[in-house]
Amino acid sequence: MSDAIAFIDLAAQQDCLRDKIEPAIARALAHVGYIIGPEVKQFEADMAAFAGGGETQVVSNASGTDAPALPLMACGLKPGDAVFCPAFTSAATAEVVAWLGAVPYFVEIDEQTFNMDPGSLKQAIAECARSDLTPRAVIAVDLFGQAADYEAIRVICDENNLKLISDAVQGFGATVNGKQSIEWADFVSTSFFPAKPLSCSGDGGATLTRDEETADIMRSLRVNDKGTHKYNTVRIGMNGRLDTIQAAILVEKPAVFADEIDRRNAIADRYTEALGDILDVPRVPEGYVSTWAQYTLKMKVGAREDFAAALKDAGVPTAFYCPKPLNHQTTYENFPVAANGLPVSEELSQRILSLPMHPYLAEGV
Repeated sequence: MSDAIAFIDLAAQQDCLRDKIEPAIARALAHVGYIIGPEVKQFEADMAAFAGGGETQVVSNASGTDAPALPLMACGLKPGDAVFCPAFTSAATAEVVAWLGAVPYFVEIDEQTFNMDPGSLKQAIAECARSDLTPRAVIAVDLFGQAADYEAIRVICDENNLKLISDAVQGFGATVNGKQSIEWADFVSTSFFPAKPLSCSGDGGATLTRDEETADIMRSLRVNDKGTHKYNTVRIGMNGRLDTIQAAILVEKPAVFADEIDRRNAIADRYTEALGDILDVPRVPEGYVSTWAQYTLKMKVGAREDFAAALKDAGVPTAFYCPKPLNHQTTYENFPVAANGLPVSEELSQRILSLPMHPYLAEGV
């Protein structure tokens, strides 16, 4: 039986915003400022305002992979440096560290939130300090849309003089007691890939910071490092610009984004009400608001394949995210892991199953 519903229904949002997006694209085509055109600057300003305004700087870029790479480059990450990150995440989180010749150092996650375990982080930092590596930064991932424990992680970073990057590719807009991760993180990176909660119609990303000087360095790095003159580079940069046409699409999204987060939470509540007595459903701590990039169940080991097959027969698609932690993937298997290992990551990789989630999922589907 073919899927009766979409796992993520991109067409539904497009239909909702079509009367705004199509004229926005037409305007971008008309003014022909295809590279860092006015829509890019407008979107950066709108996104800064959504994140709290004030001193917030937004550096748009080409993807959710470029987004965390830029602050690491701007901070001078180099071979011999270590960056602590979970193994229960996308390869892009560790990839940007390895790009620069540095070492991703894998730490454990919390079983309930799927996010970085501060206790494992402290242990890994202590281990790293006894090695020939230099601890430099932490990348905390807001997996499935829920913010990491930034209050605890910030304290650990301050104690060890580490930069904190919030990987909010799934969790941009998530809050802890009304605050977004920019309140604790030195940098917030996010993605506008079509499947993300805040998305464009292709690739795109952004990095947020309240450090204006570093923001200026990142702006230079994203255009092959223009330095003091476009023909006088002073650093090795990248070609990491957000296309103007994608920015034109994104300009129309912040106006509906808060409502879409509310819709996602209402859908998550419906799931929890229907399934909470029979399955191990996700729980959001008090004071947290998730963007619900995914609604992820924890199944018994060995049960999810049959459950997914039954749902497929009923027209309900599912997904198995993070089926193999990074420390077990060929590219990353020789990088260091916190001394107690990653038993939670390894177990959950065999147990989790995600259900359809998007803000236009109709009630009763």
